[in-house]
Amino acid sequence: MSTTADPLAALADLPGVADSVASVRKAVDRVYGHRVMRRRSNEVTSEAALRGARGSAALSGADWALEEVRRRTDFSGGDGDPEAPVVGAALRLTAEAGQLLSIWRQSPLRVLARLHLVAAADKGDAVGRPRQAGEPVDEPLVELPLPGADEVAGRLDGLAQLIIAGSEAPALVTAAVVHGELQALRPFGSYNGLVARAAERIVLVGSGLDPKSICPAEVGHAELGRAQYAAALDGYASGTPEGMAAWIAHCGKAVELGVRESTAVCEALQRGAA
Repeated sequence: MSTTADPLAALADLPGVADSVASVRKAVDRVYGHRVMRRRSNEVTSEAALRGARGSAALSGADWALEEVRRRTDFSGGDGDPEAPVVGAALRLTAEAGQLLSIWRQSPLRVLARLHLVAAADKGDAVGRPRQAGEPVDEPLVELPLPGADEVAGRLDGLAQLIIAGSEAPALVTAAVVHGELQALRPFGSYNGLVARAAERIVLVGSGLDPKSICPAEVGHAELGRAQYAAALDGYASGTPEGMAAWIAHCGKAVELGVRESTAVCEALQRGAA
């Protein structure tokens, strides 16, 4: 039985959440049981990383074809393409996330700062720290009211305490809350969506649900589309039981679609087509 001492576990008791958790667990187990995973899991992981980065960038407004992401080597935006830095940031974050797993449970705020530093690269002295009062936020695709700097600091600290304390909540629930909270708060001046989805990946991998990082939820979020993403995020921000449950279910569906993507990769590898 959940208690108020474990608010994340309490969310697992919301109507429909258990079904989402069970469906995700079944889908993940199925792809991990694919015969290709026995000998070529590294290839599946690499492809999942690329596709996950492409999906996250698409959700942030840079919807490039997968082959274009695979082909390009310069993401500086020096050619005048404003989408290139977004794709580059998504790729860097996906690569960096795997290096931060051991730090997450002890110092989640340090990890978030590092993720923003990696994403923003050379954007000045506001990089790698939560925004201060009066500082702007470049996040045009999220239209929720923007919390003030003091509220951001307090809620980030609360989120960090939840992570450090640990929870009996399923990985999907924790990942959805981390993702939703970061996207609703927009604690940094830029790239909050990319950071939020990278943090979701860290939770899913670090929890043991997806230890080889082959179930890119970012692919699913992109496939479900920005309209559904925004509507589900509105539910999270409302704080109502129904809204929270709908957001968790949305994240669960995104993971399942990521599983479907990697299952297709496994099938292609098995046929020798990838």
